[in-house]
Amino acid sequence: MDAKLVAMVAGEPSGDLLASHVVAELQRRFAGLHCAGIGGERMRASGFEAWWDSERLAVNGFAAVLPRLPELLRMRASLARRLLQQPPAVFVGVDAPDFNLVLETRLRERGIATVHFVSPSIWAWRRERMQAIERAVDHLLCVFPFEPELYAGTRVRATYIGHPLAEVIALHPNAQAARSRLGCAAAPAGVLALLPGSRAGEVRHIAPAFLQAAERLQRARGMRVLVAVAHAGLLPALREMAQRHPDLELQWVVGDSHGVLEACDLALVASGTATLECALYKRPMVIGYRLPWLSWRLMKNRGYLPWVGLPNILAREFLVDELLQDACTGEALATSAQALLDDPGRRERLRERFEHMHGELLRPTAALAAQAIAEAAGLAPGARSAGGARPEAVS
Repeated sequence: MDAKLVAMVAGEPSGDLLASHVVAELQRRFAGLHCAGIGGERMRASGFEAWWDSERLAVNGFAAVLPRLPELLRMRASLARRLLQQPPAVFVGVDAPDFNLVLETRLRERGIATVHFVSPSIWAWRRERMQAIERAVDHLLCVFPFEPELYAGTRVRATYIGHPLAEVIALHPNAQAARSRLGCAAAPAGVLALLPGSRAGEVRHIAPAFLQAAERLQRARGMRVLVAVAHAGLLPALREMAQRHPDLELQWVVGDSHGVLEACDLALVASGTATLECALYKRPMVIGYRLPWLSWRLMKNRGYLPWVGLPNILAREFLVDELLQDACTGEALATSAQALLDDPGRRERLRERFEHMHGELLRPTAALAAQAIAEAAGLAPGARSAGGARPEAVS
């Protein structure tokens, strides 16, 4: 076993972002530590060695997985062989439960300690995953305060460590500084942000409605429109969609969704981590989401909660409008956005709720995650052996 190797798999840009702060903290604490596996640009910037890029795991919906399934299975099998031949001190799965839980189970059965960062959303759908989590995970790092109690009575040690984005995003954002940095300081009618997703599949389904809404809002109010492009690979498809709206003036911002959110007055956001980021920037939003028809049919009756947006799930109410599937049209998005823009009292109430939410999620997350990973790897006080004894669930 390589006592200096921490193997990690992060899927999609959100997982890459979450993991990058933990990788940086581990590198800071332990000289010579080698973090490697599947990761993205942000993790590599923190010193991670990416054997495969996390973008290859970014698949949206059941139907979209099917054509990519052979490739994903080969990648997972190849990674498993590599890690079993050179066992790491610990394996850390960052989100991507469909990929990671199977891999974690196989590694744990061979005595390798496993840590999973971000609890799968069993509180929202697919509760049957609880059994798979028990088989796969030694220590589960939870980013929402209500999650550890879900694992009480199981063998999984579950610890609330706060959400890393609450550390990264300032409690009091500076919109004017962000606008100056992005070159849009002069925007008297306000700034509208579009965040149509980070995966090619979801962008293809969501961006057309967002662009239609932006055209309506720009025509009605003269708003400056910033489009957050998760990575450069998405830009050609987005530009092609935008050609259907020749009168719509857009500013493309690649790889800086946080800057776009900080700069905006209101955002249209695809459901996912970006909705939480928007709330942490205290920006009013309208959530929109569309899936391929088959994926929607398969998923629509499997949820347990009436909400899909993270701000609404945390608030336990429809704090923010959610326009899903057939309801996610340009006209409906623009109408919801107009109502928000015309109601300063509601915007202020949202800001207050989002500030409270930020405080609840704020913990030294990267440090707590690094400590838990180091203990599982035997690098820190309180360490226990790999694949080990029944741990206690903690809150």
